[in-house]
Amino acid sequence: MSGLLHTGGLSAVFLPTPTMFLIDEKITVRRLEVLLAFLEAGTIARAAEQLGTSAVSVHRALKSLEEGLRCPLFLQEGRHLVPQESARELAEAAKETIRTLQHGIDAAREAGGYSSDQLRIGSMYSLTIRLVPRLLVELKVHQPAMQIDLVLDSNEKLLQKLRGGHIDAALIELPQEQPDDLEVLPIFDDELMFAAPMDWQGSDSSVVDLERCSKERFVSLTDDFATGRDMQRMLAKAGFDADIVMRTGDIFSLMSLVSGGVGCSLLPARAKEVFSDKIQWFSLEPPYRHSQRIGLVCMKSRERSPNVLSLLRACRIVRTQLEKEGPTSG
Repeated sequence: MSGLLHTGGLSAVFLPTPTMFLIDEKITVRRLEVLLAFLEAGTIARAAEQLGTSAVSVHRALKSLEEGLRCPLFLQEGRHLVPQESARELAEAAKETIRTLQHGIDAAREAGGYSSDQLRIGSMYSLTIRLVPRLLVELKVHQPAMQIDLVLDSNEKLLQKLRGGHIDAALIELPQEQPDDLEVLPIFDDELMFAAPMDWQGSDSSVVDLERCSKERFVSLTDDFATGRDMQRMLAKAGFDADIVMRTGDIFSLMSLVSGGVGCSLLPARAKEVFSDKIQWFSLEPPYRHSQRIGLVCMKSRERSPNVLSLLRACRIVRTQLEKEGPTSG
């Protein structure tokens, strides 16, 4: 049968037929993902931010799609690309294609014994006020079948759990120097503020000089929490050993202690949303100001895991949203 077709007394020899590709090689899944990110973000710069790549790479990917389609997707207006109806039609097909492909990948991993629809995220307690819910909503939009376990703990213990393989990623105050074994994605910066009971009269303005608070009683988180450790450093910088009357293991208990008049504390601005009417909040004088850089960390050995990639993408989307909303929206 090797290429021979017998027709009566005649025989015909068929040469191998070249492989026929129905889709141009310039139309790739990656470039379709870039198209979707661009339409969602509205600009090339924001799409690049979400995807963790450069604006040049995004622009190149979009032009390659046009070349592969042999059809314009955008109009150039000054420095901006304006999507046409053709781009929106392709985007709808791309969503379905990527969804179908993801199902196929999941099925292949399951058949190979590598399937897992579970993602274990560690977080500081204070990030459950707003950041964590927004991330979970974003994840569920793109990965509705994903099962998410949330582990709440201190910065130090979350890093231990991450390196021990007990969680897949952690939302924490980022270390000042990036460890070699971790992939780091900053999300937002948050200022530490002076928090006092409602009847406290230690300042007649919206700003507190920390050096003048040496006689105050303080309550604090334990030192394995980022905010507790930062508070110790700031008090030391103010030049006094604080009278810390109580330490606690979660920020919500700490805020209750402040509102109950047990003592003052230093708390991140993101906590104002919960106790804005029960605690006085003051900015600090410039020498004592400190901002926490909040972000996601994962092991570099796990950064290409599909679930971790989905989480990184969700973090970039939420980061863009927070940047639009302003500095205290984290």
